[in-house]
Amino acid sequence: MPPSRGDESATLLGFLELQRVTFAWKTAGLDAAGLHATVGVSAMTLGGMLKHLALVEDYWCSQWLFGRDQGPPWESVDWDADPDWDWHSAAADTPGQLAALWQDSVVRSRSLVDEALHLGGLDGLAKRAEPNGDSPSLRWILFHLIEE
Repeated sequence: MPPSRGDESATLLGFLELQRVTFAWKTAGLDAAGLHATVGVSAMTLGGMLKHLALVEDYWCSQWLFGRDQGPPWESVDWDADPDWDWHSAAADTPGQLAALWQDSVVRSRSLVDEALHLGGLDGLAKRAEPNGDSPSLRWILFHLIEE
């Protein structure tokens, strides 16, 4: 639970962890059928969401925040051919693979965010920049991860 009287960093990280823990709880123990089920006309699945959130963690905390290249499995994807590859490819992954991919990305993100907090705090800017030269702050990245 996020601290009710914490500073801004503790509050943001607390709410991000609450989202992560809630999602882990909601997807824990689901079999392939549960992770690949859809509701109504939506093609969205919990398995796709696990893989998408793994991508989001790596994308913002590793690529943007520290300017690193994409790692596995993202570096071999032809994103132009399938911009929603993370969502589509999850159907071929086992529940264990999806959970491990997401959990590993969360572990990396926690470490990178901790490092970024020590280097520049919430106002520290990402190493990667938009074409106009603007870089998001760590604060913005944390809010975006919560929003995801």
